[in-house]
Amino acid sequence: MNSLREWEEAFEQAVDVKKSYDLAKRMEGPKTNPVLGYRTAGSKAEWETGELLLKEMQEMGLQNVQKDKIKVDSWDFHHAVLRYRDKEDKEYEFQLGAYQTDFHTEGFQEFSMVYLGRGTAENYENIDVKGKLVLIDINQREEWWINFPVYQAHLKGAAALIAVQDQGYGEIHDTSLNAQDIAGPKEAAAFSISQADAAVLKADMGNIEKTGNHTGDFKEIQVLFDAQSTVVRDRESYNITGMIPGEEPEQMIMLSAHYDSYFTGFQDDNAAVAMMLGIARTFIDMGYKPRKTLVFCAMAAEEWGVVDSKYDWSTGAYEQVFTAHPEWQGKVVADFNFELPAHAHGKKDAVRCTYEYASFMKKATEHIQPSKEAYPEGLEVHFPIQTWSDDFSIAIAGIPSSVNEFSDGEFMETHYHSQFDNEDFYDEPVYRFHHNLYGKLVLAFDYTAVVPMDFERLFAAVEDSVEKSLCEKTQADETNLLERLKKAKELGRQLYSQIQKINDDYKSLLESGKYDEAKNVAAGYADLNSFLLYIFRKEQDYFVRLNWHDDVLFPQQGVGENLEAIYKALACLKEDDPEGALEAVYEIDNNRYAFLFDREVFRYFTEYVLNQPADRLKWGYGRIIHHENLYDLVVSLKKKNKLQKAGERPDLEEEYKTLLQAAKAQEQCYRDDIDYMASSVEKLLAAMEGCLEKQ
Repeated sequence: MNSLREWEEAFEQAVDVKKSYDLAKRMEGPKTNPVLGYRTAGSKAEWETGELLLKEMQEMGLQNVQKDKIKVDSWDFHHAVLRYRDKEDKEYEFQLGAYQTDFHTEGFQEFSMVYLGRGTAENYENIDVKGKLVLIDINQREEWWINFPVYQAHLKGAAALIAVQDQGYGEIHDTSLNAQDIAGPKEAAAFSISQADAAVLKADMGNIEKTGNHTGDFKEIQVLFDAQSTVVRDRESYNITGMIPGEEPEQMIMLSAHYDSYFTGFQDDNAAVAMMLGIARTFIDMGYKPRKTLVFCAMAAEEWGVVDSKYDWSTGAYEQVFTAHPEWQGKVVADFNFELPAHAHGKKDAVRCTYEYASFMKKATEHIQPSKEAYPEGLEVHFPIQTWSDDFSIAIAGIPSSVNEFSDGEFMETHYHSQFDNEDFYDEPVYRFHHNLYGKLVLAFDYTAVVPMDFERLFAAVEDSVEKSLCEKTQADETNLLERLKKAKELGRQLYSQIQKINDDYKSLLESGKYDEAKNVAAGYADLNSFLLYIFRKEQDYFVRLNWHDDVLFPQQGVGENLEAIYKALACLKEDDPEGALEAVYEIDNNRYAFLFDREVFRYFTEYVLNQPADRLKWGYGRIIHHENLYDLVVSLKKKNKLQKAGERPDLEEEYKTLLQAAKAQEQCYRDDIDYMASSVEKLLAAMEGCLEKQ
């Protein structure tokens, strides 16, 4: 066989999803917690799973199989059990989930427990929680992350916080537990309890509304609690890699998925690891000899792997491409990362990739359509990538990445990170389609001589992000930026057109059986590929930023959003509307947490983003560079809003002045960001011109 389509058909015939399913189930064996599962960063269970995968890779015939040592912070969650005897003298025993914190009771200990609603600062007024367990409700999808109420409880002296998921995650059943990354210090202990179990406790705790407003007699209850959760900094873990060597080894195609998990993790991410190796097995069984080396990476520590960082997930992937194998930067032409691939997350499937690969992905998938049974509305391409999974860490290293779309479906609200993530929701047609889809995409990239980067898409997106009206208000000089973007788009278009021609010719040589000639062609474009990957890496450095909610955006966009909110707040204050101003200020940077938590909580989770070294912030380092601290303004406006609601007319002049100062500071940031992007585009223009000269 020579043609790409022939190999695609052969791949589809050779896929064995049953073997992949069986491996996904075998991965459930090692457990940190003997009842609930968990296969956590640096734990014995994670190590045992890595050994299982190492053996699997060796036995299927992958070459250069090895354990790549990485440094992580480890977490071993052995158990958390709570016993309670209610007022009817009925005894209960509850299994609790946990977050990545350090807490040991050394057997059952008696604790007082209090229920404090949402666990915000006002819920602690006149309540002594020292040495007690604090029970709260939390919705992490729509309100705030677990670290804020946990640290609030810690500062008040609580022994530990126990969170009840109030929708947001684990919505499938009231017995559902949930787990997420803690994004906080290890000494602020936290656990999770199901709604059903929490209801038993709440029933005996007095007349306390769900909001935490104490409207009747307050009553503590006594419980017995036995927990063993251990966090240790700077431990060894391992990413497991194997390869199918290529005829042109200077280039690599990477496939990745993480093998750590919460609970048993069938979808997240056993099925993904098993699919990755299922694709590898298929290539081996069909006798395919790749042009580029195919490398298969089972990543550790994706769910969590670093203490006291906002960016505490995707640690294993970050370490793989930045410390274990930095030489892969500039050599790996594409990464296919997999997450939750054995369940449909909607009626339409999607590949999510970087801007630069969207054009190639669209063309490569035109003839690949899922069955109606799997995805009745077909397949599409989304871009850019997000921070949800390992592909983000990989992309910022200069490796163009993609992931199967998984974040938009109902599963993320119902089953994700709960004990209900199991084989009951295994969808064989979906799983089979994803094997075929990504195997065919690997083949499509293997039939290219030059990395198929369409830079025009990125520059068009940057152009669309520039708000002319905001530039006028801030007196930002967008003219140079827009002129350079126009030129960059044109150069990107020219470059991609030439890349397509080269790749079409290379593909023709392969399909004609002229392998030696094709090899020489590919070798002749080695410098061009290096330049293209260099440009991609610089684009990540220049243009990829994050806001305080981990959304990916361009440098000026976060400031632009701040300014729109500030202008709105100023307009409200002119109209003597402190409530409207508060609503606007809520959207500025991290200031929503000033509304609900003590100053020290707000300060802590702001400063640890701005003032920690790269080895603690990992993939988030340097992605947030601005913060407008409006804590005092929020406090003041809240007081005056109460006065106004009571019939008074408070003076808002000082608050208006504060916002004017904030506006001036943010306007300067916006001008600086526009200038910075113009300078960055100029550098990329020079690099692209160099690429055109190399053809």
